[in-house]
Amino acid sequence: MTITLTPGKQLGFRRMSDAAGLFKMTAVDQRPPIKGPIAEHHGGEAPWEDVARVKTMLLEALQPSSTAMLLDPHFAIPHGWEVFDPRKGLIVTLEDSLFVETGQGRRSAEIDDWSVGKIKRMGGDAVKVLAWYRPDISEEVAQAQHDFVKRIGEACARFDIPFLFELLVHPIESDAEQTSDYTEMATKHSDHVLKSVEAFAGDDYGVDVFKLESPVPAKGITPGDTGVQALFGELGRAAGRPWVMLSAGADKPDFKTVLDYAYAAGASGYLAGRAIWLDAFRSYPDWDAMGEGLVRDSVPYMEELNVLTDEKATPWHRHDVYGGKGLAFCDPTETFRRSYGDIS
Repeated sequence: MTITLTPGKQLGFRRMSDAAGLFKMTAVDQRPPIKGPIAEHHGGEAPWEDVARVKTMLLEALQPSSTAMLLDPHFAIPHGWEVFDPRKGLIVTLEDSLFVETGQGRRSAEIDDWSVGKIKRMGGDAVKVLAWYRPDISEEVAQAQHDFVKRIGEACARFDIPFLFELLVHPIESDAEQTSDYTEMATKHSDHVLKSVEAFAGDDYGVDVFKLESPVPAKGITPGDTGVQALFGELGRAAGRPWVMLSAGADKPDFKTVLDYAYAAGASGYLAGRAIWLDAFRSYPDWDAMGEGLVRDSVPYMEELNVLTDEKATPWHRHDVYGGKGLAFCDPTETFRRSYGDIS
């Protein structure tokens, strides 16, 4: 498979990455992982203002070290828009954090009153969607998830905006480990991760960048394991296009080791959240302590990740899927204005 990026998708790639084509992206779109602890502190609901203020604090502290920021339309965008640096890439989440749990799989859906078209209209550089998936869920739920992803991919192609797709495996009712949080399964199977990526790697899903979890549990991962490295190699081959790593709540040392494996397998960077800012967030509601923690711990950690990325990651335009021409337009001739289709 060879892809020549259309102008809108190419521009999104270039705005999300640095001059070398590497992704150093920070996620502050999380909803349950931020709302949950705030709600617990307040003994009920999480105040909108507090959730939004946390996200804006993260945005201000971490965007200088990032090539792009992943924001949500509930809190981060409306509260943090005035402090967002327009020189950074803007990735906007589309999936609802609530899902339908069937016991045999999880059904995903878009945020209500939100769409690919709205993300494009507001100046977004990419659309991010998370879908829960594993190959042994029920056929009915699997079909719904495939239809969901395909629908988003078609809309991203129509509006000529990159589709950044995140996959997470999850427990089903027969598993001993049960969690509804955005937390990595300690008992996950590598085949579930790898086959899930394969399931959405076809042209008809329109995925431009995969955001992937480690094929092995990140907690306690050790460097230099040839078997683990082989699994990361399979992950990169399954993706077949630029891919970045998510942190899934791993701690700082473990996520850095995960990145080392991923970069050896061809990953182009990271899109991470909790590994970067969770330690500082634990100081809530002490706003001063949170700010100090971000400066003292999170920013230096990002600089470590960025040095590692510079040294070992693969620029997005060097992936084989682009045939060595990742920066070529779809039609680099005088007929471009006619070949570049209208939205209908």
